[in-house]
Amino acid sequence: MMKLDNPSSWFSLPRFLVFLLTLLLTFALGMTLFSLPPAPFQLLDTIHRSLPHSGVTNPVTAVLLNFRAYDTLLEIGVLLVAVFGIRAFPEAFQEHSPSLPAPSEVLLALVRLLVPLMVLIAGYLLWAGSHAPGGAFQAGAVLGAGAVLILLAGLPLSKWFHGWWFRAALILGFMLFLGVGFWAMAMEGHFLEYPRDRAEDLILLIEAALTVSIGCILATLFLGLPDAAPVKDAANEKS
Repeated sequence: MMKLDNPSSWFSLPRFLVFLLTLLLTFALGMTLFSLPPAPFQLLDTIHRSLPHSGVTNPVTAVLLNFRAYDTLLEIGVLLVAVFGIRAFPEAFQEHSPSLPAPSEVLLALVRLLVPLMVLIAGYLLWAGSHAPGGAFQAGAVLGAGAVLILLAGLPLSKWFHGWWFRAALILGFMLFLGVGFWAMAMEGHFLEYPRDRAEDLILLIEAALTVSIGCILATLFLGLPDAAPVKDAANEKS
């Protein structure tokens, strides 16, 4: 157990005041939360009543891509900001990036077996999202995991990050989502209010683009920058 030789070195009046204010704020937020009146209506019933007009039969997808599409659009924007932050400070990621060992034949065979299967699963999750659990975020996470698996196996991924198509894939989902929102505003008068007869097709189009973008974004967040993931020359020979 660590001993404090001089307690006065860590105790000070500013720290005590910050602790006291934090405690008071936490107490006030808790009292406010418990004093809120009950909801005047059941949100679940409202969602089910509006579900026939959403374009999908899965209530989760209806909420994320139709009823509260603003939130989903902003979530993708936050992920993009995180990627831009990584690219803005390349030295910080290159300094702490570990070097990867040369892959073994067994690991390479496992990657060749699993990665195509993960792409297939991602496609299924994307398609099933309109009527069952799934959707763009789950499908994109599977794609991103496939890219991470390729990197951990020691296969080279650096050159993939240099192409313009990869940068386009990063922003594809957000830009398409934004474009559909402005198109819907021109057609219906409100941002992200889809025409009812085209809602299903538009949601599927948005989810397909988001799947690609989320997969690339998650892979970038894990891998950092291209130069931050050095690979042994033996990996290039075996691949």
